[in-house]
Amino acid sequence: MSVVQSTGLSKHYPGVRALDDLTIEVQPGIVGLVGANGAGKSTLIKLLLGLIPPTAGEATVLGYDIATQGPLLRQHVGYMPEHDCLPLEMNATEFVAHMAQISGLPRTAARERAAETLRHAGLFEERYRSMAGYSTGMRQRAKLAQALVHDPELVFLDEPTNGLDPAGRDEMLDLVARTGRGLGISLIMATHLLGEIERVCDQLIVIDGGRLLHYGPLSEFTERTQTLDVEVTADAERLGERLRAHGLDVTVEGHHVLVSLDGAPPFDLIRDTVVELGLGLVRIQQRRRTLEDLFRLAPEAAIA
Repeated sequence: MSVVQSTGLSKHYPGVRALDDLTIEVQPGIVGLVGANGAGKSTLIKLLLGLIPPTAGEATVLGYDIATQGPLLRQHVGYMPEHDCLPLEMNATEFVAHMAQISGLPRTAARERAAETLRHAGLFEERYRSMAGYSTGMRQRAKLAQALVHDPELVFLDEPTNGLDPAGRDEMLDLVARTGRGLGISLIMATHLLGEIERVCDQLIVIDGGRLLHYGPLSEFTERTQTLDVEVTADAERLGERLRAHGLDVTVEGHHVLVSLDGAPPFDLIRDTVVELGLGLVRIQQRRRTLEDLFRLAPEAAIA
């Protein structure tokens, strides 16, 4: 069963189409929601949580109607907001257990569940500290823990690495991956950082200006290109000239010789030419498109 299904979903404000005519059916998994700042990512999440009413269209999340079943929907969905919204005077155990009780767990069960969730989030040893003394990374983990404490089927993560340094970003992305794959929870992660999507997601939603550009498996976006990348330690120009003499279509970029393919890759010819010229071969591989490559193009051309 799909986790999200929408038809013509729109949210308009005076003079602004924050989300416009979104029709999509999202399958379970770890889903990246990508777009520039202001593309409509946060608006979409708030709509799907039933926090704001749509201007037009309809949608269900886990089969619940966002317009009429918001409270019921939110019993089965978690939300990690982008901005810092923690009650800093509380410790993490009190806060996460309180959120569990709001979701309907009895007090004792809520504290047990809070301890389990904080252990998963890496805050178990710090669970009785006031959150006022937490680092940015620890506060992000606390926000994730409260999103998970009621054992949801789906969690929305709005910019989960916001404000983190590179090491903290890596740790958070590892935690996101463990949550999705280890706990079997579907995740929809909004971010404007394409590298984060490539690292943890298996599906991708691309929106721009409030409109859906594309949705599908991440592999559709990062498929192999018809370019062979030959990296050498030096004299890439010499290698390029020799390969052109053999009739290959070649472009040289620094230490890389890019060979356009028309048929089977000419591995033997390239290897023999490198040996003949006495060059050092670092690697030879067929290039894959990255999301960065795609977004350098016009969105309509890149994602079509």
